[in-house]
Amino acid sequence: MWKTRTALTPGLILIVGFLTICPVFMLILGSFSEGLSAFGSFTLSKYAKGYIDPALADILANTVIFTVGSATVATALALFLAYLNTRTNIPFKFLFRTISLIPMMVPHILFAVSWVLLLNPSNGMINLVLRQLFGLEGAAVSIYTLQGMILVEGLLDLPIAYLVIAPAMSAFDVSLEESSKVCGASNLRTLFRVTLPVLRPAILAALTLVIVRSLASFAVPSVIGMPGRIYVLATHIYRIVATGYATDYGLAAAVSMSALGASITLILLYRRLTRQGEKYVTVSSRGYRPAVIDLKGAKYPLFGIVALLSFILIVLPVLVLFYTSVVPYSMVPSGKAFAMMSWKHWIAVFKDPVSLLSLKNSLYLGVGGATLGVILSFFVAYVIVKVRTAASGFLESLSFLSFSFPGIVVGIGFMWFFVQTPLYATIWALLIGYIATYLPYGIRPLTSAFVQIHKNLEESSRVCGGAPLYTMRRIVIPLLIPGIVSGWILMATMFVRELSLSVVLSRPGTEVLAVQILRFAEDGLWGRLSALGILMIFISTTLVIIASQIGVKLTKVDK
Repeated sequence: MWKTRTALTPGLILIVGFLTICPVFMLILGSFSEGLSAFGSFTLSKYAKGYIDPALADILANTVIFTVGSATVATALALFLAYLNTRTNIPFKFLFRTISLIPMMVPHILFAVSWVLLLNPSNGMINLVLRQLFGLEGAAVSIYTLQGMILVEGLLDLPIAYLVIAPAMSAFDVSLEESSKVCGASNLRTLFRVTLPVLRPAILAALTLVIVRSLASFAVPSVIGMPGRIYVLATHIYRIVATGYATDYGLAAAVSMSALGASITLILLYRRLTRQGEKYVTVSSRGYRPAVIDLKGAKYPLFGIVALLSFILIVLPVLVLFYTSVVPYSMVPSGKAFAMMSWKHWIAVFKDPVSLLSLKNSLYLGVGGATLGVILSFFVAYVIVKVRTAASGFLESLSFLSFSFPGIVVGIGFMWFFVQTPLYATIWALLIGYIATYLPYGIRPLTSAFVQIHKNLEESSRVCGGAPLYTMRRIVIPLLIPGIVSGWILMATMFVRELSLSVVLSRPGTEVLAVQILRFAEDGLWGRLSALGILMIFISTTLVIIASQIGVKLTKVDK
């Protein structure tokens, strides 16, 4: 059994190393090359052109403001929700789990589009209502601002920050605050001198992680930022490869190096912060339960705020998209609007060959790609947990390296590789890129599942004469079904909604849903966009339900 385990390690290192190191290596080479047709011709002109550009200073400033602002909004809201959930007697606490999980099922591009449909200055529904009520001539509010980008991205990244902060908040020993107050400290002084310092690693880790995700974000900057001529690094790189008569992939690679360097630095900082969390442990007894604070009269007003936030994050995007998909143009909900409803936009989508092709490609990548990704994740997680060697530790570092790479940067790197091979402009290029980018989403739940399986189970099978494959099939895999299903669901939903990598690698014939939705947004075809968006949400939800039901049935059979 040990020989079988160790034999897997070199092959997995080669596969995972290719998926994670190849795009970075090709990105570096590409940044020093003249172009795709002159790969390897050494030059520094791309760096000179990219970093001497006078517009770059404003782009970098926008990027810093956008990422830090989004992280601040997400972390502040996460702190508020985590405190209510873990430390108070607020009712209907199931909503907090809903807020932390379900928004991940709504693709970011559709969430951003829903806010554009509400607050765009020309015909946003909220602006139309305000004009009718107050007789305004212009737009009362415009979403096409840096503040609008920060708000929407902060709401989108709220679940990530919440999942980091909530566990730390639930383990916080409230007696520390009580001791501070007994010694005469005010509530404000206790907050800044006791509570926040103890929670500092979790807060800083959440901030750092959200900055990484917002740095990699493309949906919000493209849908909200670009129409307002507010560019960040991601959209600046996109403009280099998507606009103009001659696409300059060398310049895009050179500019991408700054985003890559910043992202890797932030991930290293995040890991350092999470490792330092043990210094702030305040609870050691297994029987500990945090004190619950009675909100008294504030209970239901605060619950109303949580319910409103849940509505904004989950219900509102779907309602806005569905309503827009059945009205002829942007209209305030009214009797006239309801009378004019039709399935015109839906029919147009189902008659559009590109939309149907994008639907087919996304289904193929979501189902087939996630299956291949989970198979690879299974073996990687097995080696990481069961083989305690330097090689397995190196494999673990490699497997999570791609998490720190922005999708559009990975796309540029893979473009330099695929253009040298027959894989260029094929669906296989997207499949490889997706697995490379989202491999950590499959490995993480499987690693957690493997940890729960004691080695004695495998040893008992070996003593009874069971071969390695037999042991794997009859003992290990049945116990891993929940982890396998979780990993498959995560990867499938990520593949169906993927945008930032796809806008670089997708070519005519390999369009996917997110790219087609972005094209509709650029053309102002909001009705068709909304219909296709509802289909995307339906597909993601269906995949989750089917996978969950299969997992439940398999678990019952094994029992």
